[in-house]
Amino acid sequence: MTLSVVIPAFNEERLLPATLTALHQSLESFHQRAWSSEIIVCDNNSSDRTPEIARAHGARVVFEPINMIGRARNAGAAAANGQWILFLDADSIPSPALLTLVLQAIESSRVFAGGSTIRLDEGPPSAHFATGVWNLISRLGRLPAGSFIFVEADAFREVGGFSLKQYAGEEIDLARRLKKSERARGRSLAILSGAPLVTSARKVRLYKPWEIASFMIRAVFRPKSTMSNREACSIWYDGRR
Repeated sequence: MTLSVVIPAFNEERLLPATLTALHQSLESFHQRAWSSEIIVCDNNSSDRTPEIARAHGARVVFEPINMIGRARNAGAAAANGQWILFLDADSIPSPALLTLVLQAIESSRVFAGGSTIRLDEGPPSAHFATGVWNLISRLGRLPAGSFIFVEADAFREVGGFSLKQYAGEEIDLARRLKKSERARGRSLAILSGAPLVTSARKVRLYKPWEIASFMIRAVFRPKSTMSNREACSIWYDGRR
């Protein structure tokens, strides 16, 4: 069996090295069970050294010229050879314990897709509180955070991958379609909570609270028009790093 790890990356030269270093270490649990693995970084039209850094850390690099997270993830998945795909953000650190939980979930044969609760690497108490609220919603609704999604490759392709109409929230749309798919019958989409994914709190540092709150309010009350508008999702696309 092969696990393909797909990392969408736009100008991630600063944080990508730590992510790839941690990933190589954490994949050891799969290798011990005779799995092979591959790491695919999708360069989403970066203007920095992202592709060179990815190659230097043993990743295969594919290119997606249109700057859109869903497109980058789909381009990486299209190049994947694995029976399972793990989508990981370039600013997140997966621990060996988390990858072991993923392996156990896969080998249980009861899970066809899943995600993980998350923990910020820094930030004020309000940001950690908001993360805790999200983790509760994620577990109750079985909705994976976009920073960490594992899925059976056939199930992912059966539903057509990530939406090309959404600039944000595409992971929620994918989860809803996956749970309705034929592959879901008799199996579940699991949110793992035993070893939360550590992810960067840089948005808290780079954006003012009112900027983040403004997006969240629009996303709650006008989700379709907000998520399909690049300008409305600027905190993902304006290039601040």
